[in-house]
Amino acid sequence: MTTAAQKKANRNYRARLARRGLKRFEVTGLETDRELLRTLARRLAEDGPEANRARAAVAELVAGEPPKPGGILAALRRSPLVGADLDLSRERIDGRRVDL
Repeated sequence: MTTAAQKKANRNYRARLARRGLKRFEVTGLETDRELLRTLARRLAEDGPEANRARAAVAELVAGEPPKPGGILAALRRSPLVGADLDLSRERIDGRRVDL
């Protein structure tokens, strides 16, 4: 049994969450996944770039669709080395002579 004060505290807490655009809900899962689910929920609630990446990865996993073509190219384009003038050429060496 909850008291009137506890009910009011819960109502106020949920109202504060709603003002931030959050909603409290319950999930049923394995005990071993508890920390994983809590960490994921916290990350999604932050609503930053990492949350968007996590959201996309989970959505892709749940949808069961194959990855879209061009994913590697998109990842390379997001690389911090884009635009860095790196010299990746190397000297051509034919090898060594071996006496059989």
